[in-house]
Amino acid sequence: MTLRVPKAELPTELAENMIKQFGAVPEPVEVTWHSPKVATSNMEFGGEVGAWDAADASLKSFAHMAVAAQVGCSWCLDVGYFQVQNQNLDLAKASQVPRWRESEVFTPLERDVLEYAEAMTNTPPTVTDELYASLLDQLGPAAMVELTAYIAFVNMATRNNNANGVTSQGFSDACEIPLAKRPEKSDVASTA
Repeated sequence: MTLRVPKAELPTELAENMIKQFGAVPEPVEVTWHSPKVATSNMEFGGEVGAWDAADASLKSFAHMAVAAQVGCSWCLDVGYFQVQNQNLDLAKASQVPRWRESEVFTPLERDVLEYAEAMTNTPPTVTDELYASLLDQLGPAAMVELTAYIAFVNMATRNNNANGVTSQGFSDACEIPLAKRPEKSDVASTA
């Protein structure tokens, strides 16, 4: 897939800051910069989302990657894996997120979070009262509300990237463990 809209030219200072942070300017920013209001709002809210701290960072990272794998956002998987490494989270577990059902590395709580992320991503959503109640019991209200809003934000980002034709930029190439591939057949409901 190729970008469906050409990259816009970013202000020099913004581009330099992105390069310092990521080593390159993220293509989603270059694409959305055609509407600086949209790009700026997205970056500001993304920054706020990243600062939330009621839910465990690993759980949110795994949820992000589960959504990205389900939606098919290779850019989000790429940068998510890169961020896991830079945040000193469990890279071996992160590498298995696309095939979490077959992998034996995840705890029961992590599995519930991954299932919840996919259930929220399904169209229509397939979140059950039982799954929600189980996570609420394990995480508490503040972390559950945060996790839910985080997954909703990630759905917006992944779908935006997919629709704009944004794909992997190679951020994860520096990681030592390759990212697992999602199984060909999955019992996850289709997404739209």
